[in-house]
Amino acid sequence: MALSPGEVRQAPIASAHDDEYVDNFNIHLICPDCKETPPNLIEEFSNGDTVCGSCGLVLSARVVDTRSEWRTFSNDDQNGDDPSRVGDAANPLLNGSQLQTNISFNDGGLRSRELNRAQSKTNADKSNKSLMSAYKLIGQWTDRWQLSGDVADTAKHMFKMTDDAKIFKGKQLEHVVAGCLFLACRQTSKVRSFRELQELTGVSKKEIGRIFKLLDQFFNKQNKQGTRMTSGGMVMAGDTYQHKEATSPPELCARFSSILGFDTREQMLAQKLAEEMVRNGCLAGRSPLSACAACIYMISHLIGKPKTPKEIAPVAGVSDGTIRTAYKLLYGDKDKLLDPEWVKAKGLLVDKLPTA
Repeated sequence: MALSPGEVRQAPIASAHDDEYVDNFNIHLICPDCKETPPNLIEEFSNGDTVCGSCGLVLSARVVDTRSEWRTFSNDDQNGDDPSRVGDAANPLLNGSQLQTNISFNDGGLRSRELNRAQSKTNADKSNKSLMSAYKLIGQWTDRWQLSGDVADTAKHMFKMTDDAKIFKGKQLEHVVAGCLFLACRQTSKVRSFRELQELTGVSKKEIGRIFKLLDQFFNKQNKQGTRMTSGGMVMAGDTYQHKEATSPPELCARFSSILGFDTREQMLAQKLAEEMVRNGCLAGRSPLSACAACIYMISHLIGKPKTPKEIAPVAGVSDGTIRTAYKLLYGDKDKLLDPEWVKAKGLLVDKLPTA
């Protein structure tokens, strides 16, 4: 359109959206040789290329890997260099923020090694050193007993609480760890006897009992103040410390009978017999180990798979003479323990019971 003399046309004002980049999803990347639809494309993040999966033609380069980095390569590199850009999560069972920088000395000469040594001494937390030693010991002992992770986590948290409170200052580390492990087994219903713990740790039963009493008093006090027990660093509602009395024979029967080769049904029968023994007050005042061994000896004859006291003694940790003495007392109360209806329903052989 022509302009008249003296007329000026105003230039259009540029919009802010004119130069804005917008993805055009109608454009597809297709191999020019294969021309397959849909295309068979493979993204090789190791090389940063997009490759045709049919013919191998490289269609684009410098592909950015947008996936999350969750791996750490510290164990894969033999030189000790860790190229990971995401560190480990903070451990709630250790002291401090655990956010620090380490100076590497690989291929750096003597000066780098001296800097690394000086930095390590500066950032070293002496309190964490004893904690790591205790956690390592707990891991070794729980592995030897083949216990689950919740027992180890509970024992570690108990030790952390006692270490923060400084109630065992000057005590040997093995003694305190043994007491925490014994208490953790009780809290997780995987009870062990003092004698078993002594064989595992080498700590005397007297010392374990002394540490156990102090720990029980400490955690009962913490429980009254509202402190909750945690597992694996996570506070779980309702998981407060529970005071428990001495180990009872029913808690030991299932494990001992399992070691002796009884199946699940026979383990439940032995546990039921031990519960009846406790309820009727039979063998009251005797060791839970000898009472449990006597129940297993009786139930083995009732189910037709008799075990001798010499076979049960190594498992229960008592002498065969102790088992015989406890069984004599148990046999005298067999009318209280063996309900006729229960005996008939389970098919028990009462006539096979030995008199001594």
